[in-house]
Amino acid sequence: MPCCGVLCQYETNKLVRIQSVKLGSLKWSLNGAILLFIWIHPHRSRIMLLWNRSYQEFDLVVSSVTTKVKGVAQTQLPGVGDVVWDVVDYSGPSQEKNSFFVVTNVLMTKNQKQGKCPEVPLKGRLCRTDKDCEKGGWDQQSHGIKTGSCVKFDVLRKTCEVSAWCPVETKRSPPRPALLAAAENFTVLIKNNIRFPAFNYIRRNILPNMNDAYLRSCQRGGDPLCPIFRLGDVVREAGEKFSEMAVEGGVIGILIKWDCNLDRLTQRCLPRYSFRRLDEKESNRTLYPGLNFRYAKYNTVNGVEERTLYKAFGIRFDVMVFGQAGKFSFIVLIIYIGSTLSYYALTTLMIDWLIGTRCYSADVGQNYSEKKVESVQDKQKCVLCVSYVDENNIRLVKRSQKNSLQDITPISVQSHKEDTRHLRACLLQPGVIVDQDHPLTMNLTRPQNPAPPPGQLVLRRSLLEAVLLYRDPLSAPDGPGHTALRHCAYSQYISWRFGVPPSNSHPAIPSCCIGRVRGEYPSPDGKYSGFRPARMVSMQACANGEL
Repeated sequence: MPCCGVLCQYETNKLVRIQSVKLGSLKWSLNGAILLFIWIHPHRSRIMLLWNRSYQEFDLVVSSVTTKVKGVAQTQLPGVGDVVWDVVDYSGPSQEKNSFFVVTNVLMTKNQKQGKCPEVPLKGRLCRTDKDCEKGGWDQQSHGIKTGSCVKFDVLRKTCEVSAWCPVETKRSPPRPALLAAAENFTVLIKNNIRFPAFNYIRRNILPNMNDAYLRSCQRGGDPLCPIFRLGDVVREAGEKFSEMAVEGGVIGILIKWDCNLDRLTQRCLPRYSFRRLDEKESNRTLYPGLNFRYAKYNTVNGVEERTLYKAFGIRFDVMVFGQAGKFSFIVLIIYIGSTLSYYALTTLMIDWLIGTRCYSADVGQNYSEKKVESVQDKQKCVLCVSYVDENNIRLVKRSQKNSLQDITPISVQSHKEDTRHLRACLLQPGVIVDQDHPLTMNLTRPQNPAPPPGQLVLRRSLLEAVLLYRDPLSAPDGPGHTALRHCAYSQYISWRFGVPPSNSHPAIPSCCIGRVRGEYPSPDGKYSGFRPARMVSMQACANGEL
């Protein structure tokens, strides 16, 4: 099959299995703790996948709200007498979207006409002469425009005269108890239509089974889905007292939550209502407590326009809708499972850290690191592996064109790791005992037998041929160039002298040994291609000639 480059390759991680009761027990203990954390989380459900429906795709609600308030109350207004209030009187002007207002208290100023009259004598508004009243002046609390005259307001006080609706409003504090305290028994019908665009799902809080007879009789106390609410109950469930809140007014939030499961087997989509106060209720902590506004009713008397000014205090009810709908999604489920399984990577990180820091065992840490991690040197660097006759260690040095190996300071010194591969072929040479300290000596020792023909562990032809036959029983005999025998001799020397060389290092064979091998197995044309062990073929920078 022709090579197709990176597209036809697959790479995977290298795994190392450590036979250890302690590490195995630690692994499963950590996995158990992670499993316990996933399924019993303090900020989540005990069964996250099912309770939180983590296998579903979700969409947020799109909503519209309309309200209809009903109720009638009768009040005794000073100077007016009995007044009946219906929905037109106490609803007031529309405040904002998804809200409604109910008047609960009122200050009234009757028979106002356009004219000139004294301003209310509050702090900073008293005067002594006309010079204290700037003509055409006004401020934020004025009821009109100053005429420039200082007139009597009563027997003791004088204020600036203003052009305004006279007489001006003088009362500032609302009456206690509230005049329309009976608004506690008013009711409101809330109609809420929702839609989840992602699923094309439409719903309303007036359910299909709710007919006209149901709506006339349902009460929230016995049916939490009833869309008709008594205002007193709404305020009470918000934690307030209606009679106290009605004096200065305030803001109550009606929260409608939709948490819908649109899967067929477990389909459920019903509203849940809750209530809370949204404004600051304590007057001594608020500069302008409560909620109020002014409006007027106009009429004409004897051709002169008059009006009755009302300062209305009341409660505004804000209807706020929020929620989501979920539906099964295979992709979301796969993502959830993948994110959950990623927690188990913590076990590997913790155990690798424990072994890597050698808190567990120095020997295990070193062995684990050597088995799992394979160091790769930069292509421009060549690390030579040098062995001295009087040392049992291996020195790693950087190759240098200027200095000899004896003068180069080693990068590191590692212990000699025995490699007996150079002795395997000796099993095919009966009776031969090899001198391990001097394998290049020409004579081998054969006890109680005549000396064998000249040979050696590294140079002996029959032994090298046995090694080649041992490696590849079907290999052809070496040609006249002696390349295979020469390279086998190099391999025998490396195996004897260096054992198992450190990874990513190239064994440096002394030039005297290279000359001896070449002398024994010369190249007919005197040219040599160089020798690289199979495990070092990637180190091309070290293959520019025989070392």
